Amino acid sequence: MELLKERILKDGLVKPGNVLKVDSFLNHQMDIDLINEIGKEFRRRFPSDKITKILTIEASGIGIACIAAQYFNVPVVFAKKAQSINIDGDVYHTKVESFTHKKVYDVILSKKFLSADDHVLIIDDFLANGCALLGLIDLIHEAGASIEGAGIVIEKGFQQGGKIIRDSGIHLESLAIIESMTDTGLTFA
Repeated sequence: MELLKERILKDGLVKPGNVLKVDSFLNHQMDIDLINEIGKEFRRRFPSDKITKILTIEASGIGIACIAAQYFNVPVVFAKKAQSINIDGDVYHTKVESFTHKKVYDVILSKKFLSADDHVLIIDDFLANGCALLGLIDLIHEAGASIEGAGIVIEKGFQQGGKIIRDSGIHLESLAIIESMTDTGLTFA
């Protein structure tokens, strides 16, 4: 997706430790016109009418998933990184290690919102080592639901996450795959 790649080159900032900051347009301040185009592109890449839910993880994936969901006409469900008094009843549970925050989260999802009847598309902003995506996949398996695919806005292709997910047989579509990143810039695959 050339529009996204151009925006990453223009406004993205590479930080030490292979961190790409895109907070001026994707995951802090959000460029809704760009994210709308991202949503359209995910629909084009996942044309199945079997999808019944879009699943993401808080917090950065929520806005992207919501805008994408309007093209699928399905609800968005997001996994929470902490127990809340607002979640009543049984939950699905997994652990996810965050690449960016260097922290392990207990991730939960209310059983009311995901069942064996669901066909799920996962949407998230980044894919690095694949921990968040693997955690969401665990939740889907725990629910007995079907995985229709995973849509990622930016994949760090030089890290193992994409290979792990693709090797598992899941249909993975990343809109921009970064081949290499240094403090002087980045290149796309």
